[in-house]
Amino acid sequence: MANKKKNGSTGEVLSTKSKVANVIIMVLLFAGAIIMVFPLFYMIFMSCMTMRETTSVNFVLFPEVWHWENYAEVAQDENFYQGVLNSILIAVPVLVIGCFTSSLAAFSFAKLRFRGKNVFFMCLLATMMIPFASIMIPQYIMFSRVGLLNTLLPLILPGALGNISVIFFLRQNLAGIPSTLVEAALIDGCGYFKIYYAIFLPLMKGALATQAILWFMGIWNDFLAPQVFIGQRQKLFTLQLVIMQYFENNATVADYPIIMTASVFSMLPTLILFFIFQRFIIESVALSGIKG
Repeated sequence: MANKKKNGSTGEVLSTKSKVANVIIMVLLFAGAIIMVFPLFYMIFMSCMTMRETTSVNFVLFPEVWHWENYAEVAQDENFYQGVLNSILIAVPVLVIGCFTSSLAAFSFAKLRFRGKNVFFMCLLATMMIPFASIMIPQYIMFSRVGLLNTLLPLILPGALGNISVIFFLRQNLAGIPSTLVEAALIDGCGYFKIYYAIFLPLMKGALATQAILWFMGIWNDFLAPQVFIGQRQKLFTLQLVIMQYFENNATVADYPIIMTASVFSMLPTLILFFIFQRFIIESVALSGIKG
């Protein structure tokens, strides 16, 4: 009886400690979530403020009067719509062609046998360590030599040739599919390209769609590359460059309410896509991490 009471009391102590630990973890996670989400909500609050409130020396959290007319002003700006159109003109061909080439490369690395495959794949992965800023000048010189500067092509062509991150994730996804499917299809007389689009492409369409969404977010929010390659051709400005222009419209102080309003508009497509497909995104990243 004494042992039972002792074991029971020990179990209660452990249960109490576990509950306290869970509460502490939840409080820390909740505090972290607030810190991460606060800039997003403050951006929305600032979009409805006046210039006086945004430039005040005192911190203003909520606007005294919500100025929703800022959204109407941005919505009537033709340059804003032109920026959205240019961003779409870049994103669509990059995603369509780039997803095809990336999935084809992932299939080759995952299921085909050729000499030096692993070495070549590791060299390809090593390029992920190279930041864009280090290859920006060589790319600029290369595109200037062929006369493609001040066009949208420098923003489309590199991505259309494939994305290393997408290739890696798709290869990891295909690693869990038996390679005997390739051998069986070859016996039935299928060529490698037919095996790719008839068998493996449908199997990785979920992972491919997820990676396409993540890739779209990167293209949509890209600022440095358009600024480098497009130059001063305002008709070709992407959405991020149009938002940058709002900083330059006023000679003294930037119009922060209008800038925040345009940022809210630019954020909506990626935010909507993420919330719709967040389950697939998390599953894709998790599966890619555990399959070798």
